[in-house]
Amino acid sequence: MSEHTNKQFDADLQRIRTELLQMGGLVESMIQNSMDALATGDMTLVEQVKGREKEVNRLEVEIDDLVTTLLARHQPAAIDLRTLLAVTKMLTDMERSGDEADKIASMARRIHEDDRRFIPVIELRHMANSVVTMMRQVMDAFARHDSVLAASVVRSDKEVDKEWKSALRNLITYMIEDPRTISRAIDLLFIARSMERIGDHCKNMAERVIYMVHGADVRHKGVKMAERLVRGEEVPTPEDGDDSGRDDTSKD
Repeated sequence: MSEHTNKQFDADLQRIRTELLQMGGLVESMIQNSMDALATGDMTLVEQVKGREKEVNRLEVEIDDLVTTLLARHQPAAIDLRTLLAVTKMLTDMERSGDEADKIASMARRIHEDDRRFIPVIELRHMANSVVTMMRQVMDAFARHDSVLAASVVRSDKEVDKEWKSALRNLITYMIEDPRTISRAIDLLFIARSMERIGDHCKNMAERVIYMVHGADVRHKGVKMAERLVRGEEVPTPEDGDDSGRDDTSKD
């Protein structure tokens, strides 16, 4: 490529990175605001989430078009190609995370507008803080090409899964003990499920960052495998009999 073409490619790639980070910031604020709306009943926060969801959708289309154009015009190689391929996959997870935050906001509005106030007391704030932190960290990992931080996000998803299962058990108990809580408990169940899904999307994006940095696909191979890779340790092949992909129930 000529010097001019190189400069244009670098500028376009930087725009893609910047807009993806902007998209991540919007989704992070949507998650936070939707949970604040649930806690406080502030419907202005719900409207903010709705407005940002439209902006997230716009950015998804815009970034996708930019990536397609860059791939067609420049045929990048190595790290630049992996970055663009990672972005195309991360866009989907980011947009779906925004959809889940929008669902939480809608559920919060329904809960607070309903006259039936039998709402089970269940702590979802810690789970919300966990997924907000995961979103922030995966964006930081992408911006800094920090695969170690990305691997920590993959591990964090295991804790969010545990909190989801705990919330599920507690809500089922409430519904059994007091039938008046069934309607609201189901709403809270959907909210907890949405947060668990956001955690899954953050994990997916973190795995894409690891691919971007190392050129290795760690999907479905377990968090221990990802951690070994980013630490620069030798990663056993399946033929070696390694069980890294089967550590989903591990306490490590």
